Amino acid sequence: MSTFKGIRSCTDGVEIDLKVVPGARGDSISGRLGDRIKIRVSAPPEDGKANKAIIRLMADQLGARPGAFTISSGTSSTEKTVRVEGIGTADAYRLLLDRA
Repeated sequence: MSTFKGIRSCTDGVEIDLKVVPGARGDSISGRLGDRIKIRVSAPPEDGKANKAIIRLMADQLGARPGAFTISSGTSSTEKTVRVEGIGTADAYRLLLDRA
């Protein structure tokens, strides 16, 4: 985890850098892609549907409430930064990337 820069501490939680693939066959966290976490969602990239699907998927995976999430940059881009309150970097890494 020490060399992975896609999850980092911030005030009251973590920031997570994502590469999003909207309109995929299903919803999944695909692992690392450079310094981002690749996420696939079946929702289309229109009217915020993909963003809502990303938050639902991450909330389920992290055991956090959807209200703890904020898309802090890239709301209309496939490269996003999501801020999550109430979770630490080690837990985020373990729950998002160490799933085996």
